[in-house]
Amino acid sequence: MKQVIAMHGWSGDGTAWAPWQRCFQHHGWHWINGERGYGSRSPVAPVWSAPPDPAAPQRRAVIGHSLGPHLLAPVVLAEATDIVLLASFGRFVPQSPQGRALKAGLQGMRSAIGGPGEAAMFKTFLKRAAAPADADGLPPGPGSQALTAAGRERLRSDLDRLTATTGLPSGLPATARVLVVEAGADAIVAPDARKLFLKDLANHLGHAPEHWCPNNVGHALLMPELPTRVRKWLDQDIERPG
Repeated sequence: MKQVIAMHGWSGDGTAWAPWQRCFQHHGWHWINGERGYGSRSPVAPVWSAPPDPAAPQRRAVIGHSLGPHLLAPVVLAEATDIVLLASFGRFVPQSPQGRALKAGLQGMRSAIGGPGEAAMFKTFLKRAAAPADADGLPPGPGSQALTAAGRERLRSDLDRLTATTGLPSGLPATARVLVVEAGADAIVAPDARKLFLKDLANHLGHAPEHWCPNNVGHALLMPELPTRVRKWLDQDIERPG
């Protein structure tokens, strides 16, 4: 059985995976969306589906964008055979003067949630996430919807979690086959954080991760061909690590 658990990042939701889901399901993958429930969608803490034939070979792939891998239960990551990390990170706030400025900016974003500056904060964040592409190319998400009190509380809590990240997502197995898709023009994840992430992965994993870094592509990875490229990478008929 081939299955995917996909987890969006901060301020996103599962609707962003629609083109990915169509692509993967067409090639025999069972798709499961995680959902934080920031907007109108109910929270979903995803778990692996029981295979119809436990004796058959199993492929369990996690695809996570940005904070997404940190939002999954460690047991979910621990059971993954393949992990795709899209514009993700380990420690988000670098231990540097740049990190102090970034932390102050995150505190400002947190304070804006639920206040008169909320809409402007989301607009700025989404513009930076899409850049250098136009933010109009982003799928609709909670940042462009009416938010509930519970959704705002989850946004604050997950922003705190992002600020406090210190290393790789909990549960990430050293035996997994890993693909890192780094955004070459990422305006959200600092260059120092991206470098540290690759270093930590190389030290943790039993096999070196594959690393793609498309130029002139921002944090949102607005690349229509990316789902197909990732699906083909996952479907490569190679010996399983471990």
